[in-house]
Amino acid sequence: MAKQDLLERLYAQVANEEDARTCKDISDAACREVPGNFFRIISANTLTKIGDLLINPKTVLAWLITAVGAPSSLAALLVPIRESGSLIPQLMIGAMVRRYPVRKGFWALGAALQGLAVLGMAAAVWMLEGMQAGLMIVGLLILFSISRGFCSVAMKDVQGKCIPKSRRGRLTGLSATLSGAITFALSLVIFRGDSDPTMAFYSALLTAAGVAWLIAAVVFFTVDEFPGASEGGNNAFKEAVASLGLLKNDAPFRRFVITRALLMASSLASPFLVLVAQAQASLPLLLGSFVLASSLASAVSATVWGYMADTSSRNVMVRGGGLAALVCLLAGGLAAWGPQTDWFHWLYPLAFFVLAIAHAGVRIGRKTYMVDMAGGNKRTDYTAVSNTVIGFLLLAVGGISAGVAMLGNDWALLVLGMMGATGVVSARLLKEV
Repeated sequence: MAKQDLLERLYAQVANEEDARTCKDISDAACREVPGNFFRIISANTLTKIGDLLINPKTVLAWLITAVGAPSSLAALLVPIRESGSLIPQLMIGAMVRRYPVRKGFWALGAALQGLAVLGMAAAVWMLEGMQAGLMIVGLLILFSISRGFCSVAMKDVQGKCIPKSRRGRLTGLSATLSGAITFALSLVIFRGDSDPTMAFYSALLTAAGVAWLIAAVVFFTVDEFPGASEGGNNAFKEAVASLGLLKNDAPFRRFVITRALLMASSLASPFLVLVAQAQASLPLLLGSFVLASSLASAVSATVWGYMADTSSRNVMVRGGGLAALVCLLAGGLAAWGPQTDWFHWLYPLAFFVLAIAHAGVRIGRKTYMVDMAGGNKRTDYTAVSNTVIGFLLLAVGGISAGVAMLGNDWALLVLGMMGATGVVSARLLKEV
């Protein structure tokens, strides 16, 4: 009882209200469990986000491919596999998940499989080398990415049933802030030395990340989820195909997917900022400065974005997308036509920091908008369809931006900036939910 009272007091402080059980869109039974579920979900989310940042394919895994002696060409596969592999299968996953009225187990399963995949990477780094180690890392990343699809589909639904509408944004924001702050501190330790990390260090880093996912799976399985709708859980393939009809028949959802696709620019632009900086200067700890910038941005901005999303998730997408577009256009313009002085390269980690803040807003805004715009099985369908479509578009737009980058990384930034600006216009046309 004392523990429950403590959770309720903490929740009341976080929720910024005297009555911590103000619920409008969830059942009375679920409402009574909100304080405990709120912190269980935050804990699980924080652990997985820490793991994500520790094995970021843009940083740690890319370094790891080279460190084990594998061809650097394998590193180019990491980001597409990491992003699209988790999104494309979600139509099938969503159709399967709908068969079950309680869905927290799918998230726990996905988290556990991700943890085991990362532990497998740690073993590969320790025991293998060269192409063998590289192929093992890529293969386990495929398993990791597909497993992530279970978490993505299940989380939206569980959160929608367990957390009131007006408190979902700050839940996501607080998770990102906590994980960003912890990872920032870890990054200071990681990049404090002057020499390259050893294989033992990489193995320990991957092991820690894998254990974080396994603990998260256990924590999330303790969430008090009440049964929900389970209609439509028939043949997974047929249900998946039928779900695609939402894009044709559901105009608000279609406009959201188009907006989300255009706002992908905020995530695709980050590597080009790094490449532009590398082309202009070889800085000591340059990569470390970008990792620290990313972690710090999440820590300082996510909670603010989360609270703003509880008021208007649409406006958060507009503001985050607008900031990202501005950074891309300014950075691209400066890279193409700005002065090439010795100090100029320090602007790019700063730009990366601002872009990371903007992307956090886009992510929190569209996640909150997605959960709020539908209930029941529609929430699962919306998540699965939109993520699957975005997965294919990520590959397509990634290929196009890579082609544009042949003209120069500055041109890629400019094109992505214009794409993001179009996404801002599209977001402004969305209805409030």
